[in-house]
Amino acid sequence: MNTNEQVDVVVLGLGPGGEYVAGTLAEAGWDVVGVEAGLVGGECPYWACVPTKMMVRAGNLLAEAGRVPGLAGEAVVTADWSKVSGRIRDEATDNWDDRAAADRLTAKGCRIVRGTGRLSGPRRVAVGERVLEARRGVVLACGTRPVIPPVPGLADTPYWTNREATAAGELPASMIVLGGGAVGVELAQVFARFRCDVTVVEGQERLLAHEEPEAGDLAARALRADGVRVLTGVRARQVSHDGTEFSVLVEGGDAPLRAERLLVTTGRHADLAALDVTTVGLDPAAPAVPTDGWLRAGEGLWAVGDITGRGAFTHVSMYQAEIAVRDILGQGGPTADYRALPRVTFTDPEIGAVGLTERAARDEGLRVRTSLLPLASSTRGWIHGPGNEGFVKLVEDADRGVLVGATSAGPAGGEVLYGLSVAIHAEVPVERLKGMIYTYPTFHRTVGAALGDLR
Repeated sequence: MNTNEQVDVVVLGLGPGGEYVAGTLAEAGWDVVGVEAGLVGGECPYWACVPTKMMVRAGNLLAEAGRVPGLAGEAVVTADWSKVSGRIRDEATDNWDDRAAADRLTAKGCRIVRGTGRLSGPRRVAVGERVLEARRGVVLACGTRPVIPPVPGLADTPYWTNREATAAGELPASMIVLGGGAVGVELAQVFARFRCDVTVVEGQERLLAHEEPEAGDLAARALRADGVRVLTGVRARQVSHDGTEFSVLVEGGDAPLRAERLLVTTGRHADLAALDVTTVGLDPAAPAVPTDGWLRAGEGLWAVGDITGRGAFTHVSMYQAEIAVRDILGQGGPTADYRALPRVTFTDPEIGAVGLTERAARDEGLRVRTSLLPLASSTRGWIHGPGNEGFVKLVEDADRGVLVGATSAGPAGGEVLYGLSVAIHAEVPVERLKGMIYTYPTFHRTVGAALGDLR
């Protein structure tokens, strides 16, 4: 027999956004239950944002050492992957611990139910035989799962996802990466810099296919400079594993690619069917949960994070969580605005982007002006020397005289992005941006020059 329990709010999933919602509402005095089948904190602190950027940092240090005359190659030879990966795991464990995260939520007044939750009707969540009935509503923050493409033979092999790659205690001699998005190119570069023989296979014509073409081309050059074999415009059509190594046959290839490991980074998806979303009138086959500006997905139902389809980024999840909390508490304020959605691919060089690409802007019917300046043309780029490859690209809505998109790529691409994000979000007129003072000599001074080159 089911045991029904009355609560104020049920938060289904305790990743970054769900954890914030549950903790904030509990601190406000609400009776909140958070349901989590995995680790409190979700993908980001344990397998994604935090440890991978520590891996990127280690790889970048090796690259910088290799750029010093007389040290090229020597630093890589003496680098020990097992020590680096062990340090990353130790430091990540010290700073991100499931039990400690759960204790923090409990201290705020949130109760945690461990298990797989599913919707069982409006304002109802079932966890096993336990049914939680929410007086105010339910917040979906369940995240997404890796997409495993239906390549013949793949499902029967011991392939890696980002989790296994991040947790690897030993460096494989060789690796094939299926997928040339942000996760694939970041991990490909890291492993290659520790002298793993890496091949990237991407079905689209460029890496980072959703960004500017110049960004994909830059990523490909950077990977090839680190010894990565980059194959674009081809797809895997057969995968096998003989107990020792993988064989991947690609379209148009006569001989299969072979490697010790196969890393699958072909995207992520929301499994709405597993949540029984039909019980609240949603389509289980939809790619994401549709929401309004307050993140409402229905009466007494909100959704935040990856499951909304607005980008698999922790910063989006936290942004949405704040809005949903304000709505639940009746505090008002601005609704969700994704015009200046920022994202960064943490390769070397970093590739930051915000807003629309040139193609997306033209597809929306805008009259567009653009500019593209290489970072090396700036004084700071020249000073930086080796490792200074990158660019600033601006996309302007010429009729309104405001920027609608930008890409900043280079040694500090993600940091330079901040000012561009402000300009796009606040719709600062381009003429006003041109009249600003840009610090000399900095990478972001390239933005000032790019504004003057819009055409």
